[in-house]
Amino acid sequence: MTADATSTTVTDQAVNSLAGTADPRLRELLTGLIRHLHAFARETRLTQAEWERAISFLTATGQTCTDTRQEFILLSDVLGLSMLVETINGDRAPGATESTVLGPFHMTESPVRRLGENIDLVGGGEPCAVSGRVLSGDGTPLPGATIDVWQADGNGFYDVQRPDLQPPGNGRGLFTADAEGSFRFRTCVPSPYPIPTDGPVGDLLRATGRHPYRPAHIHFIASADGHAPVTTHIFVAGSDYLDSDAVFAVKPSLVQDFELADDPSLARELGLPNPFRHARFDLVLERS
Repeated sequence: MTADATSTTVTDQAVNSLAGTADPRLRELLTGLIRHLHAFARETRLTQAEWERAISFLTATGQTCTDTRQEFILLSDVLGLSMLVETINGDRAPGATESTVLGPFHMTESPVRRLGENIDLVGGGEPCAVSGRVLSGDGTPLPGATIDVWQADGNGFYDVQRPDLQPPGNGRGLFTADAEGSFRFRTCVPSPYPIPTDGPVGDLLRATGRHPYRPAHIHFIASADGHAPVTTHIFVAGSDYLDSDAVFAVKPSLVQDFELADDPSLARELGLPNPFRHARFDLVLERS
């Protein structure tokens, strides 16, 4: 029997071994995985040494994961798989806020904060205000909606990356929309930053000549009763790397202006120096 015939037999045997899988969806997923992996190995003529290197890489990826770092999500992100899965499952009604990737840093619970509170506890960036409303698809405000927010500090690091320099919960907040569905908080204008490169994913980026940078952004998860939650970002208009995001997550509808506002009264109300940066946008949810 030829090597090609033997490889096909092995594939069929592996697929047939799933015949007793009680969950039909699990059987479908594993069957597809086996067939595609085996086809990849045959197409590329995968060598034993390359297979061993891949196993070592995946092992190191798992060993890099901690309670505050998810290297496998980061790997999925830089391979475009996270964005592909989001896109496949991200069909939304016209006008609804587009979703994008969760990212690897939603690893800790955001502290509950009052509307208007400052999530930037360390300073170092340009102060700004972020405000908007949470709306249903028909424009009806959604009072009591929750808005989970997280972002890097002015130097491009999340709290879990530098626990010695940032207090827990810095750059994070869990807000509840008011009776008009409105939300607001103070923070700093986010800056572009590199994803972590001190692990296997960084080795992969260097080996492929890719940069690790993400454009400036703030993460959101908005949810309300009777509506599908949305996981999204807002990206700072004019930021570097909008056209080459390391995790392929930019959508034009999510790029927002952080305008320079010259309004002493509003600045005093928000507790910001005047003039200040102000981003205004709405989060529109579709009914579930």
